[in-house]
Amino acid sequence: MKIGVVFPQTEFGNDPVAIREYAQTVEELGFNHILAYDHVLSADLTSRPDWKGSYSLADPFHEVFVLFGFMAAVTKRVELVTGVVILPQRQTALVAKQAAEVDILSGGRMRLGIGVGWNDVEYHGLDKPFSNRGKRSEEQIALLRALWTNESITFDGQWEQIDRAGITPLPIQRPIPIWIGGYADETLRRCARLGDGWFPWRQPDDAMQRMLESLRRYTEEAGRDFSDIGLEPRLDIGKGTSAERESFVRNWQELGATHLCLGTMGNGYASPADHLAAIERAAKELGV
Repeated sequence: MKIGVVFPQTEFGNDPVAIREYAQTVEELGFNHILAYDHVLSADLTSRPDWKGSYSLADPFHEVFVLFGFMAAVTKRVELVTGVVILPQRQTALVAKQAAEVDILSGGRMRLGIGVGWNDVEYHGLDKPFSNRGKRSEEQIALLRALWTNESITFDGQWEQIDRAGITPLPIQRPIPIWIGGYADETLRRCARLGDGWFPWRQPDDAMQRMLESLRRYTEEAGRDFSDIGLEPRLDIGKGTSAERESFVRNWQELGATHLCLGTMGNGYASPADHLAAIERAAKELGV
């Protein structure tokens, strides 16, 4: 199991020196990867009294591709993972270009996690339709892989068209791995057909066992080997006891997890130093 950490976007602040120290410390501790969430626009709640979303203007987010370009320059080994880019609210060719650039600057350390999101405020602000985002993401995945593996393409999709053009330079990884986040049944089917991995950020309980059984069945129906799909759960390391965390890891290993990401965001830490201290303790506890 490859173990990484979740960069605590909303709680870390804007000091580039602290961000550099975080990335370098993660690498020095032996973690495999750094995962970062993605949000472009945050809702202003002053006129939305019934807002039920997870984030608002009070929750800052660094732009993931720029962030990873910076981290690529200050690290040598650690993998850089978007978890997840809200793909249908972005221009596909631009995502292909940005991800390829991070892959080049990092020496082939980019993994693109994608999802369809929940925040219609972002979609409206970025001038993308919200209602058909799931279906559009499938065409986007096909276009991303075509752009990453060919110097020039012609692509005539339902929503995406490219006429004899391509991105230059191409990424080192051809194609960059695409992992998928989300829990809807259609998301599992999409992952089975198109994904290199899935982010099951929930407890390894009976409900998750059933979801994994569905994913396995859909993968076999798609003519793929289930072992080709990676699994990366998330563990909040500031919650629960050491025994509970060890049980979480053990149970996920039994379910076939290939990766694990450790979260500190929302765990009560107040400063960059607190987050770093937490991942240092977790590295010792889990034997990273």
